[in-house]
Amino acid sequence: MSDTVDDELWSALGDPTRRRMLDLLLDVGGGTATSLSEQLPVTRQAVTKHLRVLERVGLVHAAPPGRGRRYQVDEPRLARAVKQMSSVGAAWDARLQRIKQIAEAIQRSQQG
Repeated sequence: MSDTVDDELWSALGDPTRRRMLDLLLDVGGGTATSLSEQLPVTRQAVTKHLRVLERVGLVHAAPPGRGRRYQVDEPRLARAVKQMSSVGAAWDARLQRIKQIAEAIQRSQQG
């Protein structure tokens, strides 16, 4: 994947339940939809839908250990997502700094 902005990735990470799921999966090294639903205020079916979204954008992958699927975070993909978010954050910081400079210049000209 490239370092350009990935809208599907951002959409997937925009949901607080999915972010919490990633935290839980990272904390314990993986889990099933059932084990995640026991720790979240949503049904197992909702967890499964959230996991599909995370899997589609490459943040988790599943290995069937028999009857259930065990999900793990794809740490290299997560690292690329963090890098992408940091890059976008830096670009926005620069834009906001420029807006601040313009606003301050306007204010100075109106006071003078």
